[in-house]
Formats: sequence, structure tokens, C-alpha cells
Amino acid sequence: MKCNYLKLFIILFGQLLTIMDIFIINVSIPSIQHDIHASNGEMQLMISAYLIGFASFLITGGRLGDVYGRKKVFILGLAFFIISSIACGISHGAAQLMISRLVQGISAAFMAPQVLSMIQILFPAHEERTKAMGWYGITIGIGTVLGQFLGGYFSSLSVLQEPWRLIFFINIPIGLIAIFLSIKLLEESRFSIRQSFDNWGVLLLSIGLFGMTYTLTVSEKEIFSSRNLLLITISVGILVYFIKNQKNKLKNKKPYLIDFGLFRYKNFYLGIMAVFFFFIMLDSYFYILSLFFQDGLIISPLKAGEIIVFQGLGFILASAFSVKLILKYGKKALMTGLVFIVLILILQIILFTDSTEFYQLYLLLFLHGIGVGSVIPSLANIALSGVPEKLIGNASGVYNTFQQIAAIIGIVAVGSVFYYFLGERPLAQHYYKAFTVAILTNIVCLIIVLAAVFKVPHYILPKSKK
Repeated sequence: MKCNYLKLFIILFGQLLTIMDIFIINVSIPSIQHDIHASNGEMQLMISAYLIGFASFLITGGRLGDVYGRKKVFILGLAFFIISSIACGISHGAAQLMISRLVQGISAAFMAPQVLSMIQILFPAHEERTKAMGWYGITIGIGTVLGQFLGGYFSSLSVLQEPWRLIFFINIPIGLIAIFLSIKLLEESRFSIRQSFDNWGVLLLSIGLFGMTYTLTVSEKEIFSSRNLLLITISVGILVYFIKNQKNKLKNKKPYLIDFGLFRYKNFYLGIMAVFFFFIMLDSYFYILSLFFQDGLIISPLKAGEIIVFQGLGFILASAFSVKLILKYGKKALMTGLVFIVLILILQIILFTDSTEFYQLYLLLFLHGIGVGSVIPSLANIALSGVPEKLIGNASGVYNTFQQIAAIIGIVAVGSVFYYFLGERPLAQHYYKAFTVAILTNIVCLIIVLAAVFKVPHYILPKSKK
């Protein structure tokens, strides 16, 4: 078992890189924009490119692991992540950096499903798997905090002319260590019967997801423009055709990309529903919170980032102790965590004003992080428990894809609600009203998550017999 935990920490290097590089670029935006002379639109695409590549290829990455071997695909993802990170670090123009970030996101999409898949295989017993998912949650928290901290730290260094390049080069030693240890210690796992790969399915799904995520990530306030509506319509049409195509292939026993039999597992579709609405809440929350802090409460970007770091610290702490609560109380502990987040959000509506002391902001963000950290690891556990090994990579890819698309939809949808109530010439009271309505929307999402978790069978998150 100790050997399995060593393997766990090796694959969590991949998860750390995946999460860290979502956040590490945010604080460095002004420096990058100045040095490579990029426009605001180019900077937006630069940030979005990673998420677009990541969301578009997660299901493909999961299926590749099932067919060709999870260790092999994980190492391949790490290798391309290092190469694309070097390309990002030496970029001298906006187009080069955008393409490199896109490849970085695709590389992360090859790694992420293997992490969840191998956790399920390494720890088949509920108690040990719950502990492993706790470490998975801790890694997400560390990646979030470390990404924001390193982004700010490297960008402020004066020893180099363009220190922001270090935010990409830091991936090289971490990735090389992970590759070395993976080759030495990880064992290969894949579905025993070697299958052909569905290349046509990959093309259809990638184009459909790429079109949808691209439109959502770059649209901001113009989601209902004729161009965006046309792109969304075409993307949805491609995805509908993809679903029909996959069902026909399964029926005729041809190579497929997604086995929709996954959705016959009650815990899987309930877990997907829960993670979808939870991440609509979570990512939109960070988006509107940053706007509210800086434009509504007139808090400096550096101070706002410092406050949000406390959320990450609470997340890390909760991911550690929530394991014992889940094992002792089962899904009741998870539902309590969701109710706790709702209460903290209500307190934020009441207490977040221009007269709020900083220690109150720190405390409420820390408590919010505790609530989030007590929930996220168990959502993946719910969705993937009991899924056959031959489908585990497929299931991990679908789970991660829904999570990423939900994050993008949350920013666009709840962000649109925020901007609607903000108005064209906002005053301080308008920011407070917009923040209140957006947070209430988040609470509705959490109620849906609660309902989904309530329906999860008790044997999925059973209480420990000890």
C-alpha cells in the first residue's frame, strides 16, 4: 500500500502542473502584454487558449489511456507539456504564445484523465480511495495557491529583463522529475483487449468542443451576438451528430470514443450533474469576486489576490480533514459541506461592503475555501466509483470535460447576470446589487448539487466500519 501512495504522489505531479498553469499566467498579464506588445483581445485569447485546448481533448485523452495505456499517455502528456512550456517561455509574439498555450492545454488534457483513472485502479477499496482523493483535492488547492503566488513572484523579479518567462520555465524541472519517476515506478494499465482508435470520433468531438469553448471563452458580454450564436449552433449540431455517431458505432461494435453506457451508472450521472453545477458556481464566483473587490470595493489587484489566496489555504486544509469526515459520516458530511458554503455565501452578501475590515474578508474567503475543499474530492469519487476498469479513462475524461465546460459556462452565464444588474454607468450600490444577484444564482446552483448528492446511493460513499 505504501508503494501505491508513492505512485499516487508521482501522478499528482501531473495534476499540480495542470492546475498551476491555469492560474500562473493571470497575475503576469500586464508584464506579458507590455513585453510582447499584445492587444487586449490577444491577451484574452492567450489566457483562453489553455482552457480551450484542455476542455476540447479531455475525453480523447481519457480514451487514449484506455486503449494504449495510461502510463504511456501520462508520460506523453508530460513530455509535450514541457516542450510547450519551453515554447511559451521563448515566445516573442502574441500568436506564438497563443499557439503554445493551446498545445499546453492539449498536453494537460492527456495527463488529467490518467490521474483520476490511476487513482481508481491503485485504490479500489473505498477507504483508501477516499484518502487518495483527499490528496487529489490538496493538490488542486496547492496548484491554485502556488500558481497565483509564483505568477506574482516571478513577474516582480528584477534580475531578468522579462522575468515573466520563468512562469513557464518552472514547469521543466517539475515535469522532468515526474517523467523520470513515472518511467521507473509506474506500472502500465489499460483495458486488456487492444482496440482500434476512433479517429473520426476524435475529429468530430474536438471540433465541436473547440467551437463551443472558443465561443464561450472569448465572448464575455457579447454571447448573444449573431456570430457567436451561429458558432454555438454549429458546435451543438456537430456534438449532436457525434452522439448519434457514437451510439451507432457501439451498436455495430465498431471502435468508439465514448461509451454512453457510462450514464447507466446512477452514481456517474449524478456525479456529473453535481460537478457541472458546482463548477458553474465556483468559477463564476471567483470571476465576479475579483470584479467586485477591485471595481466595487476599490481594493488593489495585489491585495485582492492576497485575499483570494486565503480561499486556497482553506481549500488545502479542508481537503486533508474532510477525508476523516467522509469516512465517518458518509455522504452526510458532503451535504454538510455544501450547506456550509451556502451559509458562507449568505454571510458574504451581508458583510461584503466598503466598510468591511480586511480580516473579515480573509476569514470569509478562508471559510469558503474550507467548504469547497470538503466537497470537490468527493464529487470525483461519486462519479467514478464502481465504473469498470475498461471504461475508467473514458469516465475520467467525460468527468473532467463537464467540469471545464461548466467553469466556462459559469463565467459567461453568471458573469452576464452580474453585468446586467451592474448597468452601463455603475455606482458603488450597483456593484453590491450585481454581486448579490450573482451570489444568489450561485446558491441556486449549490441547491441543485445538494439534490444530486442526496440521490446518490449510500453505498457509493459508505461510512467506515472502523
